Amino acid sequence: MPRAGLTAEDVVTAAADIADETGYDNLTMSLVAERLGIRSPSLYRHIDGLADLRHRIATLAITELGEATRDAMLGTAGPDALAAFARAFRSYVVAHPGRYTATIGAEFTGPEDPLFKASARLLDSIAAVLRGYGIAADEMDHALRAIRSTFHGFAALQAANGFQWSADLDESFDWMIHFVDRGLRR
Repeated sequence: MPRAGLTAEDVVTAAADIADETGYDNLTMSLVAERLGIRSPSLYRHIDGLADLRHRIATLAITELGEATRDAMLGTAGPDALAAFARAFRSYVVAHPGRYTATIGAEFTGPEDPLFKASARLLDSIAAVLRGYGIAADEMDHALRAIRSTFHGFAALQAANGFQWSADLDESFDWMIHFVDRGLRR
């Protein structure tokens, strides 16, 4: 029997929480149904299956990440904007590793796809920071990829407990931000 008042957003949020807790690759429809106290077939009243659910989690994650980074960067410019973006990005990935994993390789269904729109907003925020460094339009795609790869790598490794030596992670991250800042200034 379907749970009264259950929405698609409830299903996606529950699934995203499970992905964060147990790992994105371990997400199943039965785990989501169990979390919500319903039978698995009832989920199909709200979503079109696991692929649709994964796409919606990616959309949720990119939307949340975009909002977190945008809010952090408000009122900043130059190196301060870069640092605010980087720290908010890292914080989100570490706090929500399953959600963030959903974004990697998630494909757009077209220009009206909410995932596409959320991704465009996030990229526009990063591009604004890069324009502050004088990055030309013809180099923007390369710069965006470099920035994402750099901060993604650190955050993903931290979320996976990939840094197991004694150096302070915050100091290393700040060093990396300054390293990127110096590179962008050149």
